[in-house]
Amino acid sequence: MQAADLRPVPPAERTQSGIDLFLIFAGANIVATTLQVGAALAALGPGDAFGLFLVGSVVGAALVAALAPVGSRLGVPSIVAARAALGWRGAQALAVLLYVTNFAWIAVNNVIAASICARAFGGAEHAWAVGLGLLATAIVARGPRAVGVADRFAVPALLVAGTLMTVALLRLPVLSMAATAPDSRALLRGLDVVVGYQVSWLLMFADYPRYTASARTSATSVFAGLALTSLWLMPIGWMAARVAGSDDPGAMVAASGVGVWGAVLITLATLTTNFVNIYMSGLAWKSLVPRARDSAVIWSIGLIGTALSLFSTTWLTRYADFTVVLGAVFVPVGGVLLAHYMLLRRTPDVDALYARSGPYGRGGATAIGVTATLMGVAAFWLCRGWGGTVPSLLVAVLAYLLLSLLRNGDRPN
Repeated sequence: MQAADLRPVPPAERTQSGIDLFLIFAGANIVATTLQVGAALAALGPGDAFGLFLVGSVVGAALVAALAPVGSRLGVPSIVAARAALGWRGAQALAVLLYVTNFAWIAVNNVIAASICARAFGGAEHAWAVGLGLLATAIVARGPRAVGVADRFAVPALLVAGTLMTVALLRLPVLSMAATAPDSRALLRGLDVVVGYQVSWLLMFADYPRYTASARTSATSVFAGLALTSLWLMPIGWMAARVAGSDDPGAMVAASGVGVWGAVLITLATLTTNFVNIYMSGLAWKSLVPRARDSAVIWSIGLIGTALSLFSTTWLTRYADFTVVLGAVFVPVGGVLLAHYMLLRRTPDVDALYARSGPYGRGGATAIGVTATLMGVAAFWLCRGWGGTVPSLLVAVLAYLLLSLLRNGDRPN
């Protein structure tokens, strides 16, 4: 398979191991932005913050993992699988959203890593941003197997650097520092931030699992890769922000006292997570423009994301708001896909997913999924003062089930 190939993976080629799939998701989630989620909740005490990390990480990871078997069973990427529930036009709209938001993720990762590397190793921040962006793009351009090989080296190194940072922070009196007593709304908003971050990986639910034959292995690997890394790094980000008195990434790493190892952690984390960001954007663009050349798509995405990292850093102060917005969209999308594939147990014809004039291109196929998604988005924002994650998920699932029953089988399986 090529770097941004939308074609289904034949059963004989679904040879990726569970450990490789775990490393891809773990490598994607061991990143500075995961630390920033913890830093965003630094005003909370340890009991409240750690409780939110636990519940939010498990719920968000479970939603993505529940859909991972779709990739193993169908062998198609996420954007193509979404056509069964959202129709062709709904999936295209989702592809556009994924394509655009991933530029932000690529840029923010490069900005954070460049700032820390320049402080630790010297050199200009812009040069570091460009170098890291080009390196990640070059690896992705060689295809998913190259990413897997790179992760076999990068993720263990991440574990070593992350462990040193963890030990250094645990030696400091972080847990005894004063904290703000939160109200219920602050806690529910914190839950939205954590879950929103986890489900930002939703649209890669089938992209990499389609290379793994076992549905159970895919679900287990994806859940472990996302949940374990979040349960580790979010508390570390919380501790680092409290020690530094700031949620600035450079200040957090400096306050932890790990110096060069902290820079190594952020640098490798930038590469492993941008592997996934570039790959997901490539698949999204190929779903919109199927005739685009794989290499041109990957390199254009990597270069644009790298260029954006050179222009602005101020928007990072709205990072928590960004994750909440993503959650408002991706949680209901996940609910619709969960209802379609897991509750109704529908298995679409793979060839039909690629036929624009086929059953999934009809207005009705789009209307049910899109309507349920929009109802979930509305529920999220209406309930955001009390926590929008659970209402959004429930409304999207129930709306999709009800609308499907009303059509009484008038849509394809």
